[in-house]
Amino acid sequence: MANGRVTVIDIAREAGVSKSTVSLVLQGSPLVNEGTRAKVNAVMRELGYVYNRGAANLRQSSAKSRIIGVVVNDLTNSFFAELAVGIDLVVQDAGFVQFLANTSESLDRQTEVIASMREHGISGLVVSPARGSRAGDFKAVVSAGLPVVAVVRSVPGAKMSSLMSDNHTGISLAVAHLAKLGHRRIAFFGGFEDTAIFQERLAGYREGLSAAGIGFDAALVFPCAPSRAEGARAVAQAMAVEDRPTGGVCFNDAVAFGAYDGLRARRLEPGVDFAIVGFDDVIEAATSVPALTTIAVDPQGMGRRAAQLLLKQINAGKAEPEAVVTPVRLVVRESCGETRAKSERRSA
Repeated sequence: MANGRVTVIDIAREAGVSKSTVSLVLQGSPLVNEGTRAKVNAVMRELGYVYNRGAANLRQSSAKSRIIGVVVNDLTNSFFAELAVGIDLVVQDAGFVQFLANTSESLDRQTEVIASMREHGISGLVVSPARGSRAGDFKAVVSAGLPVVAVVRSVPGAKMSSLMSDNHTGISLAVAHLAKLGHRRIAFFGGFEDTAIFQERLAGYREGLSAAGIGFDAALVFPCAPSRAEGARAVAQAMAVEDRPTGGVCFNDAVAFGAYDGLRARRLEPGVDFAIVGFDDVIEAATSVPALTTIAVDPQGMGRRAAQLLLKQINAGKAEPEAVVTPVRLVVRESCGETRAKSERRSA
């Protein structure tokens, strides 16, 4: 395998078949029996071979594509829609097009869509890794020298660039704000416990409590899928706690909006009966009722930064990993009760 690149000849030798048989398998020809086809496909997977369909069709294997692959774990979350818009703004200006795919947190789906994108000759990849992703899941793309930028979630040990928000500081700011407003029973809602991002935000939560002189109570931590439906369910659990919380910080804005739903199902009003702080500052945060106090990440700006980082590597002709952490800020609105209280004091 010259220069580490797997060729059709390597596959033929390993599978014990002719080069033409391998070519027929790649073309999906019915002339190859299923036993041979299965054997050749198994060898290709084992060797990490990627069929460049675009190069085969166009007979221009030396040409560079103008396609950027973008793979996200949950496109139903508006954060990722905004992230994709930010990426698109930058890559379009640079003469590239975006090839977008959603994995719905499936590792198998992630493997499939990345392989498909590579077959179409993408020039680089931006990925928000599916839950449970490991460095080995990206070994083939990294070994091939393809520029890759992981966003939102990092993959420990993977030799690729990453772009994360300051998760620890963000949640710590949210807790400090609720503590300043007098809350002592502050819950943490949402997130998968087995992800690094959850652990970072939980650490920020614990630090925020400690700084405010509040003891940590594991009974006030409610992990769940970072979705609106699960946010409502988490709040229902919190309301059943004997010494229930009076406010909560949420893993993301989707969970926060779910918390609104869960509170209202129990005739409680967010921002009046219970304080809520989100994380992300998606577009809907400012127009929700009440307007959501949240940690601003700037999803579109994050998308632009990820695209710029990727294009820098593409233009340099080499994928040198960089780790970037973007700053966050607290945006105070009505859901924690502070702005409403100020308004009432001014009108009194």
